[in-house]
Amino acid sequence: MAKKTFNELLSAQVANEFAASQQYIAVAVYFDGEDLPQLARHFYRQSLEERNHAMMMVQYMLDRNVHVEIPGINPVRNNFANAKEPIALALEQEKEVTRNIEEMFRVARAEGDALGEQFMLWFLKEQVEEVASMTTLLNITERAENLFDIENYVARETVGDGGHDAGAPSAAGGVI
Repeated sequence: MAKKTFNELLSAQVANEFAASQQYIAVAVYFDGEDLPQLARHFYRQSLEERNHAMMMVQYMLDRNVHVEIPGINPVRNNFANAKEPIALALEQEKEVTRNIEEMFRVARAEGDALGEQFMLWFLKEQVEEVASMTTLLNITERAENLFDIENYVARETVGDGGHDAGAPSAAGGVI
């Protein structure tokens, strides 16, 4: 199997980001259905963030005159047995995205693509925050005596809501 180029990996990552966005909507809807509005709000925001990441990659490809195709995605998981399952799924999803971003960085470096390498640096920083945030949320969920403890934690803390990063790449169509 031939190694993929940076641009091929970036195109694939656009699909991954859109899939993550849809998965987070499914998680948010699950929490909404369980009458857990703080967790629902958190994952609705996460969905928008992942969508924005996809659109940042699209804008980068447009700026570099790389052909862009907006992909479809596979079905997402909608059913969970308890509150821990969707959060554990989210953590694994963030870890996978981290591995993908690290690979894109390595390939850009190997190709001598300084602009691609620099573009990936912001996403590497972002993934440290994403994995840490989801890890903390899963830890809180595992230790909580009841679901309202988790709700109170999410309401009290700014979990995954670092606000707008002025150093973030531009997103095609603007950030939502």
